[in-house]
Amino acid sequence: MILYHGSYLDVQTPDLLHSRKNVDFGRGFYTTPIYEQAVKWCEKFKRRGKKGIVSRYSFDENAYQELQILKFESYSEEWLDFILKCRSGTDTTNYDIVIGGVANDKVFNTVELYFDNLIGKGEAIRRLRYEKPNLQICFRTQKALDEYLHYEGSEQL
Repeated sequence: MILYHGSYLDVQTPDLLHSRKNVDFGRGFYTTPIYEQAVKWCEKFKRRGKKGIVSRYSFDENAYQELQILKFESYSEEWLDFILKCRSGTDTTNYDIVIGGVANDKVFNTVELYFDNLIGKGEAIRRLRYEKPNLQICFRTQKALDEYLHYEGSEQL
């Protein structure tokens, strides 16, 4: 499977040292099988006057048998609970890879409304969905990156 990463750098050797914590699936290296989504991830860098670069990788799908992988098939209460734990810094799971939908840009407002008990989980999930298909694959361990993700090249937008 081919995966993409949108950034302002050509990321030939992904690592966890440069990742942010308290994002959708926690600290990790985020990729997507959807090229257009990686391009969209580059937009924020281009707005800041930086380059937009999409790096391309091959993903060794043997990882599915050999690593601890959590996959969310849809937006669900479990998906929302996991994102809330990761974004609040309280996730203690040891997954190597987490796969699932992206919470959209309104996530902070929605999460705040949910935490304040102003909306229920069902409404929060509905609000967090992207209108276009999307998928993120987060590599959360260096082992997963080193053994199952292989750099193939990049392009500047």
